[in-house]
Amino acid sequence: MDKKKKISIILCCYNESVNIPIIYEAILSNIKLLENKYDFEIIFVNDGSSDLTEEAIEKICRSNPSVFYIEFSRNFGHQNALKAGLDYSSGDCIISMDSDMQHPPHIILQFLEKWEEGYDIVYTRRMVDGNLPLMKRLTSDLFYKFLNLLSEIELEAGTADFRLISRNVANVIVGIKGQDLFIRGLVKWIGFKQYGIDYMPAKRLNGESKYNVKKMVRLATQGILSFSTKPLNIALYIGFIVAILSLLCMPYAFFSYFFTDRENGWASLICVVSFLGGLQLFILGIIGLYLGRVFNQVKSYPAYIVKRTNL
Repeated sequence: MDKKKKISIILCCYNESVNIPIIYEAILSNIKLLENKYDFEIIFVNDGSSDLTEEAIEKICRSNPSVFYIEFSRNFGHQNALKAGLDYSSGDCIISMDSDMQHPPHIILQFLEKWEEGYDIVYTRRMVDGNLPLMKRLTSDLFYKFLNLLSEIELEAGTADFRLISRNVANVIVGIKGQDLFIRGLVKWIGFKQYGIDYMPAKRLNGESKYNVKKMVRLATQGILSFSTKPLNIALYIGFIVAILSLLCMPYAFFSYFFTDRENGWASLICVVSFLGGLQLFILGIIGLYLGRVFNQVKSYPAYIVKRTNL
């Protein structure tokens, strides 16, 4: 008799104590018909929650030996929580999803169908929800446009961390060390055979979204700095253009000084100096961002710290 394939399902949690029992039951109802074909393990990664998330997960673990938990020592962020789940998973393929029910569990069945067809990566594209606030839709759209403009990867609008990856892909990601990971960019950069599924996100049952504008900007910055040197090239081009314009202004300055009666004004001088000073600080800021990433990598601090786990 052939050995059953093993499926790992990773659920990243941050203050989701109310949603955890709901998402757990929803997953069980969708994989119940597949238990004769696959073995399943469910891994909850508690990213330093301050509510009763830990207790809710442990209660489920006591009732089901196929459910496991990873407890962080503090909040390390969603990307690091996802990386921990991949590091500890043992399945032939790994499915990652959030715990707030916005990632529909019934998509798991479609994931597995495409995986059996030979796809190493089955990712999702979130369809536009007309009920979302206008600002949320605009910031999400700007996130992908800004990222694609300045990075060397092309992420489709709505792509998130709701996906299936094969063990081969997982092994590649597990082997990548360091902080400030941008896993959805890594998955796109890795290659392999990929397939996209469109889905309509369900309404969040309880709590509020953890991705505010500040975190979206930070995530976009991580993606740009991780996969592109375009900002450095842009800084070089800006510096070159400003230098050329300065050279073109020199003949006018000499002509005005020797052949006209105009007095040189302090206002124009201050404007030029302020502009050039601001430009220099902008370029230095871009360089500083890249140096900061190098500094973090050189320190070799772990991306996360596990306080407790039953794996």
